[in-house]
Amino acid sequence: MASPAIQRVLAPRTLLVGGGAVARLGEVVAQTLRRSRPLVVTDETLATKTDAVEKVARALSASLPSFSAATDVSTATIPDPTTASVDALVAKLGAAEASPRRRRYDCVVAVGGGSPMDSAKAACALVEFGGAMRDYKAPFDLSRELTRVPIIAVPTTAGTGSEVTRFAVVTDSDTGEKMLCAGAAFVPAAAVVDYELTLSAPWRLTADTGIDALCHAMEAYVSKRANWYSDAMATSAMSAIGANARAACAGAPEARAAMMRAATQAGLAFSNASVTLIHGMSRPIGAYFHVPHGLSNAMLAPDVTAFSLPGALDRYADVARLLLGSGNSGERTAADAAARLPEALAALNRDLEVPTLRAFLGGPDDRFEALVPTMATDALNSGSPLNNPLVPEHADIEALYRQIYQGG
Repeated sequence: MASPAIQRVLAPRTLLVGGGAVARLGEVVAQTLRRSRPLVVTDETLATKTDAVEKVARALSASLPSFSAATDVSTATIPDPTTASVDALVAKLGAAEASPRRRRYDCVVAVGGGSPMDSAKAACALVEFGGAMRDYKAPFDLSRELTRVPIIAVPTTAGTGSEVTRFAVVTDSDTGEKMLCAGAAFVPAAAVVDYELTLSAPWRLTADTGIDALCHAMEAYVSKRANWYSDAMATSAMSAIGANARAACAGAPEARAAMMRAATQAGLAFSNASVTLIHGMSRPIGAYFHVPHGLSNAMLAPDVTAFSLPGALDRYADVARLLLGSGNSGERTAADAAARLPEALAALNRDLEVPTLRAFLGGPDDRFEALVPTMATDALNSGSPLNNPLVPEHADIEALYRQIYQGG
């Protein structure tokens, strides 16, 4: 893939990675970022059914005596955050207070998967820059970094990579459109990546987020915007995911540790090279049919990859070899290796019990056909398909939606 002579790499200023890292969260907030009034942004499930938020609160309290788990933890995040839910978080952060000293919170600790992190990113951007989220919808690039209310990301899933990316996804409450927003403003200032926070994650969540990470790495590697940095992150991530995804679902701690590192690497890869057609088509399915993001990516991956192969045979051959192992890909040429990839992705879906789209929707759904043209338009408008090695027309995307739906 062609790369510009000068590559701008965006990443958090501080990454703390490893088992037990969350215990040092307070140190990151107080000493590294010099902040003292964090608001923890998470969701009700994480706060009540796991010990992740308790660990975060304990770490913050150890370094910041004024922190109170009773008043400084917001559990109002919803799955697939909306402009309305983001506006509510902006109000809680006290955006109307112009003076940082008068504002109640001076940083946000986002704990969870993509939804808490996207909520935090969007709200902090609005606190700093004003306006509405639609103002920052791609292809707009919000290139200025946050200074008023920086974000410290603490992922509890091995998949979204949101802890290191320059992206946030927010659904427009008025139109239902799932908007991709991008720029340096959405990159957390710091990330604390502790795989032990994923050990209680169930099979389905582990599988869906793992395939999400795989799609991040694969799409970054074949993207027209791929570069030396994203390639290094993506290839390392794909190798680890191919070796560990199945074992991680079965609960093996060492596999979950490997998947957590791979998810962060995949996030760094696609944040600096962008995703392609899989993600472009996935967002509308999530917006209109509420299919979890990673699961939607998994449903799309085999057929969309088969469509895209002719645009980057050598790159897709590399992906196949990384996933299958160089000794197991069974090919003599790049074309042979690349041709094996769609079936390898389908086999992974079977092993990880990914349902078909039609089965997930409970059988035939007249709304799907009616929404195909709109979803294809939304996919193209996101900009992601333009990075695909084979750039699709509107009719191609419509055909792929119908093919994937009818195939199940």
